[in-house]
Amino acid sequence: MLSVMRGLLVFPLHLSLQLINLSFWAILIICLGLLKFLLPFPPISRALNPMLDFMLCTFGVISVRLIRLFNPVEFDIQIDGELSKKHWYLMMPNHLSWLDIILLVDFAADKIPAPKFFLKKELIWLPFVGLGAWALDMPFMQRYSREFIEKNPHLKGKDIQTTKRSCEKFRSCPTTVINFVEGSRFTPQKHQLRNSPFNHLLPPKAGGIAFTLAAMGELFTGILDVTLMYPDNSNKPMLDMLAGRLGRVILRANVTPVQPDIIGDYFNDEGFKTGFQSWLNSQWANKDTQIKQLSGGK
Repeated sequence: MLSVMRGLLVFPLHLSLQLINLSFWAILIICLGLLKFLLPFPPISRALNPMLDFMLCTFGVISVRLIRLFNPVEFDIQIDGELSKKHWYLMMPNHLSWLDIILLVDFAADKIPAPKFFLKKELIWLPFVGLGAWALDMPFMQRYSREFIEKNPHLKGKDIQTTKRSCEKFRSCPTTVINFVEGSRFTPQKHQLRNSPFNHLLPPKAGGIAFTLAAMGELFTGILDVTLMYPDNSNKPMLDMLAGRLGRVILRANVTPVQPDIIGDYFNDEGFKTGFQSWLNSQWANKDTQIKQLSGGK
């Protein structure tokens, strides 16, 4: 009963402060983004982009400080490998909650370049978040099903063209490209619907990340394999966080070099496509095993 009452008191205050933090930085980011749009000159972009990245990271840092203020949260973070803000990274995290994005921005703030997320096209209409992501040059992906492509063959490859254009923007300064390769947040329903071969993950989608590597592979210092877990709040971590009930957060990051054999023509080379899918599935199998071990064998 006391826990419920505390949650009822904490939730509106915490939510209000998080929304104020989000809207404040989003408005500033959108204003600079509009300025960059109206003055599309390289010197202007080079001057504004570091300011935009700083604002994004500051949002994440303040948001996590609010989380610590309202929650008895314990952060268990371990990094295997060296990180630098002067390098390019391709980050492949699993995806459980909207909370993932806040935590990954905070993680990046003092360790690696500001992150650029691959987002669903529908999110551009999300208040503050959509236009803010646009101002930050984050790519919005339109994913088409195989059935849809069969009915509309002229759209084949359009999502990959978007990836290519977005990646070109990231070549001028160190960047962390984050791709949620599962394509969606994990839920038991999606896990069953997709007939996932993994116990704790959805099947990875290889096309977008393969094209990112083809477009930028020579720039990436390493692949940053990130595993996120909320062992005490596995059902609704975002709501639990806002209500002051977030317990332990586990983050494991492993840096590996980009091997030449994972850079190639995914869409026209069947041999490479098969090999790349095998590599990505093996990465996901290792992540699934890691989650099982961190969960105590469950």
